Amino acid sequence: MNWKKSGIILVSILAAIILIIPSVIVIPFIEAGENETTQSNRHENDSILELDSSFTIKVFRTASSQVEDVPLEVYVARVVASEMPADFEMEALKAQALAARTFLVKHLLQGSQAPENSHVKDTVEHQVYKNEDELRQLWGTDYSWKMKRIKQAVAETQGEIITYEGEPITAAFFSTSNGFTENSEDYWQNSIPYLRSVQSPWDEESPKFLNQKIVALDEVENKLGVDLSQQPIFSDLTRTESNRVETVTIGDKTFTGREVREALGLHSSDFSIAKKDHYLIFTTKGYGHGVGMSQYGANGMAKEGKTYKEIVQYYYKGATISDITPYLERMESSKQ
Repeated sequence: MNWKKSGIILVSILAAIILIIPSVIVIPFIEAGENETTQSNRHENDSILELDSSFTIKVFRTASSQVEDVPLEVYVARVVASEMPADFEMEALKAQALAARTFLVKHLLQGSQAPENSHVKDTVEHQVYKNEDELRQLWGTDYSWKMKRIKQAVAETQGEIITYEGEPITAAFFSTSNGFTENSEDYWQNSIPYLRSVQSPWDEESPKFLNQKIVALDEVENKLGVDLSQQPIFSDLTRTESNRVETVTIGDKTFTGREVREALGLHSSDFSIAKKDHYLIFTTKGYGHGVGMSQYGANGMAKEGKTYKEIVQYYYKGATISDITPYLERMESSKQ
């Protein structure tokens, strides 16, 4: 009887071992596999579409007065990340990547001014640039998906710039139009053939399309250097082809729309003026100088199915998309 019991117990133990050991062996491998897959996905998200370039950009960081060495395409990606919302349509992001890369190439070919031992500054004077740490801090948990989209846009346009008659263009861009872009000579001094006024109706969807700014009369006097004691306070307002203010008389002086916009910090040079008590109320349409590519317009075009090439060629009239290589070679040869 004892022998039978011992046999039953032994069989039970063997059965348990047969059942349990494979599980013990398999589970660590399953867990290891899951961890490996998870780690692989994380690595892929962090490094997807790695962007590299043998050409290094020296970026002057205004906050620290230090210079960062950044591969060209990585620089472009970080500029796009700093200048355009990452949730914009992919074709709009691609158009922005072309504009950013083209601006840089033209700037370098011209030998334009930058602080010593650098190529560009990280401000709107050139292009806004934030490094990886700054973007991670800005975006927090959204960093991975936002940077993944931007890197894709940059990678899919890598090595492309916008040219006109064989030379990189002045790839001006801004946030939001008033429904039209501005002729270059109506905001700057020179007429540039590819920076022509075009309709941009998509911008009405922008949260920056309309704005009001209320400015005290004494502040207007101080910032514009005028005397507002006489009537009328403002008069003789004329407009450009794109309906932005060309000139306006305020107090005892006449200004361009650009001068008023910059002095008073208005969103746009398309503004109307009203007086109430001791204040002037400026109502603006659009955001930015209005010359070149509208970012919200580009996004609207992309939503309608337009490609980045169509967007670029719409806002930069007569421009073409070219390979960056010969222009980089020109820059390299100029160093020798």
